[in-house]
Amino acid sequence: MALLLVLASTSAFGFRCGRKLVIEDMHELQVREACGAPTTSRQLGYVTRGVTIPTQRKSSPGITTERFPGYGHYTEEVVLTEYVYNFGPRKLMRRLIFEGGVLVKIETIGYGYREQKSK
Repeated sequence: MALLLVLASTSAFGFRCGRKLVIEDMHELQVREACGAPTTSRQLGYVTRGVTIPTQRKSSPGITTERFPGYGHYTEEVVLTEYVYNFGPRKLMRRLIFEGGVLVKIETIGYGYREQKSK
């Protein structure tokens, strides 16, 4: 029973494409390498996020070479992208949300469907 709970809880944080594991914080290119092209993809818009970047600065320019770590606080606007993967009628579809090319959310959106072949 406990094993089933652990397996169920990990599905919210990742899933498998064949033998490769897809988890949050992966880059879009890594996901495409693991799963191939998504069934659908679309740009949802833009989102603003805060970024803290460690910097090196001199305590007094020209007087000492001793360095103290500092931090720069910035905001940046990044593209919000959605991928949907349809793995067929016997498997669950996945909706992936990327912020600036980094996977931030994985959702299960029900069972997939059989794709129509075009003539």
